[in-house]
Amino acid sequence: MCSNFTSSSIIFLLTGIPGLEAFHTWISIPFCILYATALSGNSLILFIIVTQPSLHEPMYYFLSMLSTTDLGLSISTLVTMLGIFWFNTREISFNACLSQMFFIKLFTVMESSVLLAMAFDRFVAISNPLRYATILTYYRIAQIGVAIVIRGTLMLTPMVALLKRLSFCNSHVLHHSYCFHPDVMKLSCTDTRINSAFGLTAMISTVGVDSVLILLSYVLIIRTVLSIASPEERRKAFSTCISHIGAVAIFYIPLISLSFVHRFGKGAPPYVHTMIANTYLLIPPVMNPIIYSVKTKQIRRAVIKILHSKET
Repeated sequence: MCSNFTSSSIIFLLTGIPGLEAFHTWISIPFCILYATALSGNSLILFIIVTQPSLHEPMYYFLSMLSTTDLGLSISTLVTMLGIFWFNTREISFNACLSQMFFIKLFTVMESSVLLAMAFDRFVAISNPLRYATILTYYRIAQIGVAIVIRGTLMLTPMVALLKRLSFCNSHVLHHSYCFHPDVMKLSCTDTRINSAFGLTAMISTVGVDSVLILLSYVLIIRTVLSIASPEERRKAFSTCISHIGAVAIFYIPLISLSFVHRFGKGAPPYVHTMIANTYLLIPPVMNPIIYSVKTKQIRRAVIKILHSKET
């Protein structure tokens, strides 16, 4: 039987690591390190791109967009996750839950869109280098950035708003350290088929379509690279894509893993679901700055330059 709650009065209870509550303080240590790495690494990448005129190029503008979405994704879960580990603060209001869910989804969709834009950037740079600067002008890059934000907002606002129409049953316990769309729907005692259909459509038309277009971009890039006569030029052309391929892998692999665990891992211990769900949101923000600092010569030089200047 459904409780007679208005949506504004509902309080959800978030969950830490089921069965490991006694170790939350210790578990918080690696998560603190991951958050510190993500926040400092992406802030450093943004600072480098803004302050180094030599990096004011399309590739690095897109990288700055990636770092911005990674910062947003990290901040979206920081308060609730560490609040649970440190203070056992599990309560979150319905509206706060919807806001957190919206921003997590928005930054996830934006990251997918930025990765697609970066794939297009690499395709243009390799297949049409002479027209690269005229195709990807500052104005066009700004348009792409605005389109990424608008696309995510338009797709996700109805998905989150539709949750307002649901009634919720006696249990208000969520199974993650943050508000996860399928989690909230499972607590409803009304029909959620519209919500499920809209949520699935939103993710397929954004992250799903983006993944297909990224794959298509790399098919075209590989075809272009293989048509280059010189082996050295082929190697050089493909090496410019290594960082982006790494960023795509660390975004999509955890996302696909989480989907598989939720769909097929019903027999797995509860803490497995929670750990994968927590790390899936942290792996890209932590790893992207590391990948681009290691694999991109210009970024690596700028990082070393800043670190040396601080030492002196």
